[in-house]
Amino acid sequence: MYAKQYEITLPADYDMETIRKRVADGGHVLDDRAGLGLKAYVIRERGIDESPINQYAPFYLWNDTGEMARFLVGGGGFQNIVRDFGRPVARHWTGLSCHAGPARTASAKAASRRLTSVPVDTDPDRTSLGLSALIARETEELWRLSRHDGVHTAALAIDPHHWQLLRFVLWAESSAPDQDATDRYEVLHLSAPGLSDLPEGRAW
Repeated sequence: MYAKQYEITLPADYDMETIRKRVADGGHVLDDRAGLGLKAYVIRERGIDESPINQYAPFYLWNDTGEMARFLVGGGGFQNIVRDFGRPVARHWTGLSCHAGPARTASAKAASRRLTSVPVDTDPDRTSLGLSALIARETEELWRLSRHDGVHTAALAIDPHHWQLLRFVLWAESSAPDQDATDRYEVLHLSAPGLSDLPEGRAW
């Protein structure tokens, strides 16, 4: 499992109905995309859920890295984003854990993201297992969060370039009740052709 997200920050006076219409018209295109676990078409709207900005920030969980690459560089769909908004940075993370929540069969309405830096020194006891212990704790925390009645899907992933942890949770509730979230989103559409193929539980 690989996570990917790009963020398109829009002007403060941008009419977000333009993005809503874009997704309403074309979001279904990836509903049957091979290799894709899910794509959440998410937005942040200035002044809502404490967001200071307008932003379109699609989030993906891929089961097949070859298909992820084809999407990015092989004319598989990313060219439409480049055409309309310019080429954004596509951030990506290696999957560590994923859980289906109690609300997996419901519609995803909101999402939460928590980005945290991995401390430079995760091994104060000099056991060489500090990083493993940290990730084990985060994995356990993700599992506990995923038991919340409103959780659709919860995922944990790591960027070993910038040493950053990502926790992304889809919610069936209209606002994400994640107290630790650094960002909250509205979900406009969820394409989930390979949802059942996403790994369940710890992947390491």
